[in-house]
Amino acid sequence: MDFIHRKRMPVESSTHFFEEVTYSVDVLKVRGLLMSPKADIKRIVIYLRGGKGQVGKVRTGRLMQFADDYTLVFGPYYRGNNGSEGKDAFYGADLKDVTVAIRMLNQMYPEAYIHMVGFSRGGLQGLLTFQELPISSYIIWGGVSDIYLMYEERVDLRGMLKRMIGHPKKNGDAYRQRDAVSQITEDSPPILIVHGGKDHQVGIHQAYYLAEQLDHIGTTYRTFYQMEEGHIPRPFALQATLSTIKQWMTDVEHQKIKQNYNEK
Repeated sequence: MDFIHRKRMPVESSTHFFEEVTYSVDVLKVRGLLMSPKADIKRIVIYLRGGKGQVGKVRTGRLMQFADDYTLVFGPYYRGNNGSEGKDAFYGADLKDVTVAIRMLNQMYPEAYIHMVGFSRGGLQGLLTFQELPISSYIIWGGVSDIYLMYEERVDLRGMLKRMIGHPKKNGDAYRQRDAVSQITEDSPPILIVHGGKDHQVGIHQAYYLAEQLDHIGTTYRTFYQMEEGHIPRPFALQATLSTIKQWMTDVEHQKIKQNYNEK
């Protein structure tokens, strides 16, 4: 199992190759951006983008934030976006675009640790898939954790949600299928919750809600809240965010994450 097409991207790097890759999901050809180290691969980071279409698209700069000399980073575009076939289903069949890619990379590099990072819309994309995958941990960053909270909070997005999913009352089954918390168990991979206190696109109550639910379930997690930051941290705060995420990955790999340990 491998990518069916690779296209080198004109990005200069002394440590990594950049490629736009195509892989098969069901009968569709889905694309993504792949950042492969020239050295041996010891860690894989899957970046789950936010937004839709050109908003929040996968960019080289975002992937580079998570890389070191031994880390492969991959960002799926999702079906219906940026040249991928099909139609974006917003937490529907597009979840396969995540699971197929991760299982494929796991087969290609079975010894590498795999961490998922779900940003904004990608937060729920990851929560709906991470517990079924061969991953070491999941990082939800400024991410949606509950589809109902998203509908209530983002009045400006209700039209889009109604078109793509329906109304929460009239299309209850579609919303229940997107209820990620109900699928998380005590044995799910550990979670790092990262959020800004002044995030006006995905309110921090999404993070509070998730942490509260994980407490009830008994899932291992940590939190990292930057109360003065918005959806995307300012440069000095972004450095702290990325350092925390990378340290989290290292701690998980070295089995330093204690069961149900939560730090705020």
